[in-house]
Amino acid sequence: MSAGVAHAASLARSAARLAALQALYQLEMTGADPGEVTEEFIQHRFHEGVHDEAFFADIVRGVVKHQVEIDQALAHSLAEGWTLARIDSILRALLRGGAYELIGRKDVPAKVVIDEYIELARDFFEGDEPKFVNAVLDRLAHEKRPAEFS
Repeated sequence: MSAGVAHAASLARSAARLAALQALYQLEMTGADPGEVTEEFIQHRFHEGVHDEAFFADIVRGVVKHQVEIDQALAHSLAEGWTLARIDSILRALLRGGAYELIGRKDVPAKVVIDEYIELARDFFEGDEPKFVNAVLDRLAHEKRPAEFS
């Protein structure tokens, strides 16, 4: 794969992560059908070649399918006294997407997952949220993928 093709694929995955975050937020706020929301994004919000549609759909479906496991893993990775319910809904969707990738997408290096979701946090928040995302996902990554950090 040439450097240009690899860069385009990386950008398409980053765009897919942003769209997945938006879709997960929409699902939580509306209780809509995940399949319908996924299809709506692909049909009406994506521009050809800009998003990795399969990657987007996998994140959304993966979070929905494994939400109990993901939420338990995140709760275990939060600082004492924090609960998922206490976290801003956008931040919660962001953490769920990152957690799904760490748990269900072993093909994506943990450091890439963490870096990508820190950048997403920077896109939405101006405070300490990116540091919070880094701390939670780093803790989860060390637990779920210790071999990548040895």
